[in-house]
Amino acid sequence: MENAITISCVIPAYNEAGRIGALLDVVLGHRLVSQVIVVDDGSTDGTAAGAARPGVELVSLSPNGGKTAAVRAGAAIASGSHIMLLDADLHGLTRAHLAQLLAPVLAGEAEATISLRGNSPLVWRMIGIDYISGERVLPADLLRSALRDQAGLPGFALEVHLNRWWLDKGLRLSVVRWPDVTNPVKSAKYGLVNGAKRDITMLRDMFRVISLREACTQILRMRPRPDAPR
Repeated sequence: MENAITISCVIPAYNEAGRIGALLDVVLGHRLVSQVIVVDDGSTDGTAAGAARPGVELVSLSPNGGKTAAVRAGAAIASGSHIMLLDADLHGLTRAHLAQLLAPVLAGEAEATISLRGNSPLVWRMIGIDYISGERVLPADLLRSALRDQAGLPGFALEVHLNRWWLDKGLRLSVVRWPDVTNPVKSAKYGLVNGAKRDITMLRDMFRVISLREACTQILRMRPRPDAPR
């Protein structure tokens, strides 16, 4: 199965000049990744310069359009059969973690995967699913279809929108636990006030697309079965 699947890695990035280099050190040259795309979403801090490395296809957007627009731009030029989405601010990520995220799809055990990071909210770790995790692997055609008619999709609603597509299409999903991988909370990145504002914006965007009831349904349907491997 592995030789029939090729992987394009799409990394949306906004003001991640201090983090993008470490992430690219892990992704570039990975034996399972055939294409690396960084979408600089209107950054003002030198993110594009930090991502301008041999082996990186850099897409620059202006002005900032939000995560959905950035992922759409990256998916449009992805050549792989599958796309691996990675947030640009991950800490502790290794090449082994990427292999773990890809393994269920490459082995034909799942059609999509999603990470469960070590600092995901405790309740998500307890039930075994972080339904808004940004690290995912899915078929490229499915991602492009999900975003084709979604020009107005709010920037922080990408994940719940993809969940809806996954569930509607009946994709087999595997949750990959990454206990050693974290990402900074918004207050650490943007300060207490701006971080709180971004958290509020995220919730507003999400619940413009799905209801609280649908969010709960997504969690229940996406979480691993009790007998599923961890």
